[in-house]
Amino acid sequence: MDTSEVFDAATPMIGMVHLPPLPGAPRYDRDGGREHLHDRARRDAERLAAGGVDAVMVENFGDAPFHPDDVPKHTVAEMTALARTVRDACDLPVGVNVLRNDGPAAVAV
Repeated sequence: MDTSEVFDAATPMIGMVHLPPLPGAPRYDRDGGREHLHDRARRDAERLAAGGVDAVMVENFGDAPFHPDDVPKHTVAEMTALARTVRDACDLPVGVNVLRNDGPAAVAV
């Protein structure tokens, strides 16, 4: 795969923003709320950018156990909002992976 159109580096380094449990996930922190999610995603993106990564990937890692099929619509909606928070926090390409590998949901984000 030729990445030269997106990255200056011959071997780009992609940093992961592992999101905490999102609304609807069993371990979602209702007390911390959505603001906590966005603060953490923003902070992680800023730190990754400062550390010199070439891009950032956003993933709903905290949502375990993962849905065996399509994720719920509210997960797609929250990940869309969080991906925008990450994009606004750093001037880097941003990718998305929706676990457990829900490709159509990732494209929707």
